[in-house]
Amino acid sequence: MPIAGQGMLLTSMDVDGLHEAEFNRWYDREHIEERVAIDGFVEARRYVAHDGKPKYLGLYSTATFDVLDSPAYRTALANQTEWSKANIARFKNMIRGVARITISRGVGRGAALGLIRLRPPADGADRLRSSLRELLDPSTLDGIISMHLLENDPVLSRPLTPDAAKADPGAGDWFVLIDATDVTAVPSAAARITENAAFKPLVVTSGVYRLLWDLAKSDVSRN
Repeated sequence: MPIAGQGMLLTSMDVDGLHEAEFNRWYDREHIEERVAIDGFVEARRYVAHDGKPKYLGLYSTATFDVLDSPAYRTALANQTEWSKANIARFKNMIRGVARITISRGVGRGAALGLIRLRPPADGADRLRSSLRELLDPSTLDGIISMHLLENDPVLSRPLTPDAAKADPGAGDWFVLIDATDVTAVPSAAARITENAAFKPLVVTSGVYRLLWDLAKSDVSRN
């Protein structure tokens, strides 16, 4: 499976221009390494939008889904650094998905990422998953390396910002990830879902992101 592990934390946010440089400094110099160092976390990837909102996207892979509700992770959340608290308080349009990786096809990770957010029908999850499995095959798509489905846990997928207690109709949404060699390869692959009459009513948003950098557990252990 191209994505290491079985669980994934997806976070996406905007930050105002006044604090953007500080936000990126914090993410690059503290936050990613801090998260990957947690027991059960295996990899993190940072992206910036080429065509999509919010502007910034982070993906954190975990060995199992249960890691995302483990004592180690909950302890980290309860003991944020002052630098973290200051930056998290500035997040805008926050998306936080705590998800199971239920489909993962292909091999490898790309320099670009397509992201499609879907809202599954209450009584059709199994049918939707089965239909998507056929489409998430990169083997005939030039420039597409791998494709994946993430299914949010609606209870755990709450933002860390002050509005976390508000009801979120999208807490149980799904995300399709399209790993590509270049941003130009993503739109035609994404259109198989976003322009498909069967899926189009379920599409909440879609976007294309460029990889900034990634960090694996082995990188942290060598540091």
